[in-house]
Amino acid sequence: MTDLLNLNRLVYFTTVVETGSFTAAADRLGVAKAVVSHQVGKLEQELGATLLRRTTRRVTPTEEGRLFYDRAAIILREAEAAYGDISQSAAKPTGMLRLTAPLDYGEMVVAPTIAAYLRKYPNMRVETIFDDAVSNLVDEEIDLGIRVGWLADSSNLARRLGTLQQFVVASPDLAARLPADAGPRLAKSLPWVGNAQLRGIGQWLFSKGGETVLAELNPVVSCDKTPGVKACVLAGIGLGIFPDYSVSDDIAGGRLVRLFADWSLPTGGIHAVFPPARFRPAKVRAFVEMLVAAERKRARGSVPGR
Repeated sequence: MTDLLNLNRLVYFTTVVETGSFTAAADRLGVAKAVVSHQVGKLEQELGATLLRRTTRRVTPTEEGRLFYDRAAIILREAEAAYGDISQSAAKPTGMLRLTAPLDYGEMVVAPTIAAYLRKYPNMRVETIFDDAVSNLVDEEIDLGIRVGWLADSSNLARRLGTLQQFVVASPDLAARLPADAGPRLAKSLPWVGNAQLRGIGQWLFSKGGETVLAELNPVVSCDKTPGVKACVLAGIGLGIFPDYSVSDDIAGGRLVRLFADWSLPTGGIHAVFPPARFRPAKVRAFVEMLVAAERKRARGSVPGR
């Protein structure tokens, strides 16, 4: 039974699958090719199954090998996380941190936090995916996802970092040309710039006191990225709805005007989302704590690095 739980053999096997050859696996692991071949052979012996199909050009997993690889990769990620989490007081972040965040929040908050993180942990490396599309954390092997707005039901774990308000804004020129009584009830007759990533959101609920209005928007332009939406709004094409962190500086600088200010849109959340795992590596814990601090500063009107 001890041999069946030999994690080293899982490492050799998964590395061969990932690199496609015993030679490349040996190079990555820093051992002799014969060691890799021997250990994988022992693993196949113990399991009583052929895991790899060997040819002169490439090594590929058999059907059993692919199924075993999927399970083994999870076991190894859990083991790595366990080692990273075993001593919270002494563990320090190591390795590569892979994270994803929406474009605007990534630029405004995550990027400055990464700079502070690397100053504190200079041996760390960070790989980012700044995109409005939601990444699959497990399939893309991402350590940490930042979600802005409302969380969809999923198997991922989440921690709330902060909250956000949503503002309706327009360029000063467009705002000056709007009807004096422009408000949620007239929303359908006004030009809007839509975010194509927010699928299914064609209506927004505005509230004021005990009064509510379900406003239908009429986008004259739709963009697939938040910076594109904002560029169109700044150009005076239409009105837009943005999180407060994305437009507060533009409002303060007079580049945008907040509209319908006496009405409120639903408050959203900012969450750190983790792939399902029993343990959280030190590299992830440390970054999340720095994001929590960044959110506190942002709530007080001071984004780190700005």
